[in-house]
Amino acid sequence: MQGRKDMALNQNKVNKLKLGNDETLPTIPEKRYFTIGEVAILCALKPHVLRYWEQEFTKLKPGKRRGNRRYYQYEDVLMVRQIRKLLYEDGFTIEGARTQLSGGVVDVNKPTPRDPIVSQLIAELESMLESLK
Repeated sequence: MQGRKDMALNQNKVNKLKLGNDETLPTIPEKRYFTIGEVAILCALKPHVLRYWEQEFTKLKPGKRRGNRRYYQYEDVLMVRQIRKLLYEDGFTIEGARTQLSGGVVDVNKPTPRDPIVSQLIAELESMLESLK
């Protein structure tokens, strides 16, 4: 459990790396390993989001050391930022972001196949609309 002094130091660290008014992410320091807290600050995310993304994106695999602590490398931080951009800025779903990261092409204009019942209902509604005109 952290003491008040430790919490104050961590809050100062967060305040120094917080996003500016122009919504740009802080620069990534030249380090070999980053803790989950540091990555969370560098990518403007919460640690639980990073842990969830590790389950959803197989390419995101930080190393684990003693005590099951996660240590992200520079490439992992870049991957997290790319995932963040796809999800939050470009509006992809998790599945779509996964496809983008694997190099696949997502066709957003491609119609999805309809259930036959839905197709029948649409046809009936269109005929009712025609009869009302």
